[in-house]
Amino acid sequence: MKPIRLLAATLGVIVSTGCVSAAFACDGPARVCETASATGFDLIRDNRPAAILIDAEADPAVQRVAASFQQDLARVSGQTPQVLRDAANATGPVVLVGVPGESPLIDDLVARGKLDVSDLAGEWETFRITVADTPWPGVDRALVIVGSDRRGAVFGTYDVSEDMGVSPWYWFADVPVQRRSHVRLTPGQRTEHPGVRYRGFFINDEDPALKNWAEAQFGGVNADMYEHVFELLLRMKGNYIWPAMWAPKAFHMDDERSADLAHEMGIVMGTSHHEPLSRAQAEWHRLDTPYTGGEWNYQTNAENLREFWRTGVERLALPGGGMRDNLLTIGMRGDGDAPMAEGTAIDLLESIVADQRKIIEDVTGKPASETPQMWALYKEVQDYYDQGMSVPEDVTLLFADDNWGQIRRLPTQDVDRDGGFGVYYHFDYVGVPRNYKWLNTNQIEKVWQQMDLAYQRGARDIWIVNVGDIKPMEYPLDFFLDMAWSPENMTPDALNAYPRDWAAQQFGAEHAGEIAHLVTEYSRLAAKRKPELVNESTYQLGEIRKDVLVRGEWSAVIEDWRALVAELEAVKADIPAEQEAAFYQLVEFPILAVSNLYEMYYATAWNRMLASHFDPRGNHFMHAVEAAFARDSELEDSYHALLDGKWAHMMSQIHMNYVIWNDPTQQTQPTVIWTAGDVPEKMRNAKPVFVDAAPEANRIALPVSKMSRNMGADGVTWTPIENLGQAEAALVALPQGQPASDPTTGPRAEYQIDLPAHEGVTVRVRLAPTLNTINAEPLRLGVSLGDQAMKILELDLEPTGGAQDTPGKRRWAEAVSDNGVTLEARFAALPEGTHTLALHRIDDNIIIESIDLTLN
Repeated sequence: MKPIRLLAATLGVIVSTGCVSAAFACDGPARVCETASATGFDLIRDNRPAAILIDAEADPAVQRVAASFQQDLARVSGQTPQVLRDAANATGPVVLVGVPGESPLIDDLVARGKLDVSDLAGEWETFRITVADTPWPGVDRALVIVGSDRRGAVFGTYDVSEDMGVSPWYWFADVPVQRRSHVRLTPGQRTEHPGVRYRGFFINDEDPALKNWAEAQFGGVNADMYEHVFELLLRMKGNYIWPAMWAPKAFHMDDERSADLAHEMGIVMGTSHHEPLSRAQAEWHRLDTPYTGGEWNYQTNAENLREFWRTGVERLALPGGGMRDNLLTIGMRGDGDAPMAEGTAIDLLESIVADQRKIIEDVTGKPASETPQMWALYKEVQDYYDQGMSVPEDVTLLFADDNWGQIRRLPTQDVDRDGGFGVYYHFDYVGVPRNYKWLNTNQIEKVWQQMDLAYQRGARDIWIVNVGDIKPMEYPLDFFLDMAWSPENMTPDALNAYPRDWAAQQFGAEHAGEIAHLVTEYSRLAAKRKPELVNESTYQLGEIRKDVLVRGEWSAVIEDWRALVAELEAVKADIPAEQEAAFYQLVEFPILAVSNLYEMYYATAWNRMLASHFDPRGNHFMHAVEAAFARDSELEDSYHALLDGKWAHMMSQIHMNYVIWNDPTQQTQPTVIWTAGDVPEKMRNAKPVFVDAAPEANRIALPVSKMSRNMGADGVTWTPIENLGQAEAALVALPQGQPASDPTTGPRAEYQIDLPAHEGVTVRVRLAPTLNTINAEPLRLGVSLGDQAMKILELDLEPTGGAQDTPGKRRWAEAVSDNGVTLEARFAALPEGTHTLALHRIDDNIIIESIDLTLN
């Protein structure tokens, strides 16, 4: 997204940070304006777009992006520009796209002094956008989009498309393109390159939704589908993908066109954390392969496995020589993504990696170090790393989160290794304590905090995120890849501006602020507890008091959702007709669907409580449950009916009434109870009347951002991050990635509190769940009150992919389910009057959401 996609580093230029695509602010060199002027370059003038010029023998990726850019100019201008292959045929303004050393047209401009690209040599995916004056006879000016390599040229071209108002989501979320009669680029040149080397996503857990959608739209998860997926990835300046692999799918075998298409478009293919050397796990079990029935066990079946992997690498060869772009996964897990062995079989895994690298050398005819490789430290595989397993320096080590958004480990040794480090993150997951696959439940602010930590700690070579079916994750995926392109520029201020800028890009500036609030508040409420973990018992309900019902925590949650729905309806009334399909997908459906689910469980809770008292007011809630259950299907049907069924099946994920960690087999309405009851007639048909509970006595709540004094130390300061967590803001010690602090002299946040007479104080600090990325020790936070000794609070969570058979694992499961942890510190009585509460930074990666005090 343009306001956020700033350059990670510049090559001799300074780039402005203006919001161009949303408002055409015209600030900064080589940026799009909607007004004509005497300087700059006319990309569209009086509805006439400039011609596009590429070399006759241009790389297929350049040819494809030129054709795509041609369509983008047609979308914006209403007229289709020419695509030229010879400068002699050019007249008027032209856009030249190419790569030095591969483009005679570019090389000619360089030789004649019209273009300087000397500083682009050897750069990775770098692009420059500049204007060449009088490049050829009959051409006054040419807009030159030059890439240091073919993907650099692709990203530069799509950058201009996005700048002139073509959202990356124009197809995948039906964001309309506004027609413009004038589009002009400001003078000067702009150069960008990525902050993270490999940036992408993993299509996973894609049955039944994406699978059935693809079968209906394209006849399968095939090249026709992937063409849209790859284009989306490239438009977001991503370059790397793990393809769909569930139940069972195999990218190379399901459609032989897919691999060729990926290479032509410039995509770096990979395979997931447990699929070595480009081989989908499903291929091991295919009836039409020689491996059917073979045991996935290197100790007993090594020869067969080596042949399986060898042929996987061999098929990456290009007909004319060389290999397709691929980041090869190495290592091994058990069949079906299970642990390979009890404990850590380090010697065995080291021998597997050595044999796999020998295969790579044999097939490519080059040292293994010249073929990019990645080893995923996922789940128990991290133990191999922690216990010192040796991996060649050129292999990228891919750390993982706990599947719930908390990174488990980051570099602590060999931080300068050639292969570097990366992170595998999750927006979607199948596993304990419960699957979450239905809709987006991720706050971009938490994504920012975790990925900023990763970047500061040196994980800068791979960022890949599990996005499930892609479609429900549009907003956080856009953010993830924007940040991956330019991590250093994703400052707290840029993060705070992101929702509005993103909304402006999709829907225009007029309602951007309102839509930004909708997506931000939705993300907060959905992240409070993932929908699959919600039922009638999730929150404290309240009580029955004579002829009224007393509100409890459930009511507060429901009121938040109802307020959001009311705000949605007010905004929706002003959404233009051409934006309605995109608005429904990106904003309206998630809010209505999740709020409706909450309404269903809330009504279930009251129905059962009232029925247990033989109170027929529960019948009102019974009808509400039935109506909400029916509305769930109606909302899904409305989504699937959009645009003549373009997205049919995409919202078909089961999402209610879980009883174990895994999906139920079908959507089921919660059980409700009809009550006759012996109560006055006026109560039988009356809508229940609610009253508020009395305020909790002796409780003081402190907004964490309202510090009376904020004392930094060693360059580190507690910093409020707006919309992080469940309050207005949360505290994070910035910059992240710094060593532990001495609690007595390190950073601290102070709060002045007026205390009445009391007999003691309990301080409760709510933290977002985070993990120690350095070792297995708890994360520590110091709390002091008045002149009493500091208390050290410990956040001690033990991620598990299976049984919750230790206290730490049970704490972790509860913490990720609640998306928070509350720790307590007890203090003795203090004199009546004003006292200072202080939060002392000790360990990195602590997120403080709220503080409250209870007076005993």
